[in-house]
Amino acid sequence: MDFEFTLFEMLEMENLFKESREEALAPQFCEKLASSFSYAPSRAGKEAITPRQVQSWFQDRLKKSQPQVASSNMALKLLTNLSDASTSFGATESSQKLKGNASDLSELIFEALSSKDNAWYDVASFLNYRVLCSGELEVRVRFAGFRNTDDEWVSVRRAVRERSIPLEPSECQRVKVGDLVLCFQEREERAVYCDAHVLEINRHLHDINSCRCTFVVRYDHDDIEENVQLDRLCRRPTP
Repeated sequence: MDFEFTLFEMLEMENLFKESREEALAPQFCEKLASSFSYAPSRAGKEAITPRQVQSWFQDRLKKSQPQVASSNMALKLLTNLSDASTSFGATESSQKLKGNASDLSELIFEALSSKDNAWYDVASFLNYRVLCSGELEVRVRFAGFRNTDDEWVSVRRAVRERSIPLEPSECQRVKVGDLVLCFQEREERAVYCDAHVLEINRHLHDINSCRCTFVVRYDHDDIEENVQLDRLCRRPTP
């Protein structure tokens, strides 16, 4: 099926399928759901959904074996319980922490970890999901600004999280020694955002428009230490 549903839409259909698979195949039900998805904020700027596309998704879902249904249900539980994990989605001032409702996903903006370079990139869309034999849920992501040839399967628990937040000069006091931050690592061969921990902070007097403090960070993936300015740091959302 060439058409791509968002992760939120697939999770919503999975829940509806679990509740009543027979009703989910009814034309009127599919028409109502397609209309609801097409006008949802999460589909702004995307192609509208037709009832036939919804019905095809449910028909494909029906063909799967019972063990796969059980695995999918377990995967949904894993996803909605991510707030309890050490790498869980946090909460920002503009969005609430996940509490188990798939609809909450439409309010969050995510970043995902690429296995190719250990860097985090903004997620443009979730294309599909699958459950491994271990029960781990993976999603196929399209990174913002990249082509479909760069799509990757990533672990929801270990490689998807709410997007990090750039710091303003007036917010430098929010950064503490020991904090996990997303830091812009610039090398001759690449310039990417990677996880790092703050080792030391040298604070200086400054105004609200510019920060003169320096931060010693150690990148998690290669243990390299570096002195950086605030404009290269993004903080993690506060739990």
